[in-house]
Amino acid sequence: MAGASININNRKAGFEYELLQKYEAGMILVGSEIKSIRQGKVNLGDAYCTFTGGKLLVRNLHISVYKEASWLNHEPMRERVLLLSRQEIKKLEHRTKEKGLTIVVTRLYINERGFAKLEISLARGKKLHDKREATKDKDLRRESQREE
Repeated sequence: MAGASININNRKAGFEYELLQKYEAGMILVGSEIKSIRQGKVNLGDAYCTFTGGKLLVRNLHISVYKEASWLNHEPMRERVLLLSRQEIKKLEHRTKEKGLTIVVTRLYINERGFAKLEISLARGKKLHDKREATKDKDLRRESQREE
């Protein structure tokens, strides 16, 4: 692709959750959605995944309306089906039934073939003391880099 590469990260997910395992998933999109993604008009902040009827869906993924699409535009907050192999879907569904595990969206990017991909992670929520410790470690690393 000739244009600038799209790589949108969900930094909040790394702070709020302990990321256990990562997966790469495709999405079923409509034309105006991929055009908005290529413009970088996406918000991953509250996105998460759920299972409905054996399908893995992403919810709260906001893809802004594409201005030039007129009446053929998409719904910005609609649920989108994720594309994974059957074995991965069954494995994720089994793991999310464990207490405290969920699936969060960590990154959206366009691969070298031009397809929009979501990086999703099996995650466990962090406790408040874990978040404080992560912030303290980050501050210590930043201080050590300043001293060098």
